[in-house]
Amino acid sequence: MNKSEVIVFPKLPENLDEIKQLAQSQDCFRSPFKMAALAVAAFCNYEKDVNQTIEMLNYIKGPRPLSTFDIQFIRDRLGGKGYVPRSYITGTSVENDYTIPPGPIQITVSDNPYSYTNQDYATLFLHSSGADSPRQVTLRHKPSTDEWFLWEHTFLSDIRTPQSQNPWA
Repeated sequence: MNKSEVIVFPKLPENLDEIKQLAQSQDCFRSPFKMAALAVAAFCNYEKDVNQTIEMLNYIKGPRPLSTFDIQFIRDRLGGKGYVPRSYITGTSVENDYTIPPGPIQITVSDNPYSYTNQDYATLFLHSSGADSPRQVTLRHKPSTDEWFLWEHTFLSDIRTPQSQNPWA
């Protein structure tokens, strides 16, 4: 194990139709690595449009949509901190306020020897430019369709504040 994949998307999705098209063109439901990256891509839209982001997340969560608790958790984590999901995109940094560079979107996803200890689940790791260690994301496999779905989005915890917002910078 200990595999890393750099997932490349041409752009970030902004609505349900765009994430469906991206998921289909990249075959994201067949790979937990791609599904983890697709979750990051969806969360990057939160600042622009909360409702569209929730629709996109419900789509990639499959048969288990977001609960009221999940929606509140996301609001608490990302309210005024839309830079958190952007920090998982290659080329962002504290110094550039987690600005996404031009060109295709690249997100690094890794596993480790313990990523697949529970049957039909994968705990993978996302690399944030604002954190010292990778953050977890859990995906669930649906054997009847051989598809992977977002299960837990615990990678939304705080990271270093963007330089322009840091009073101590």
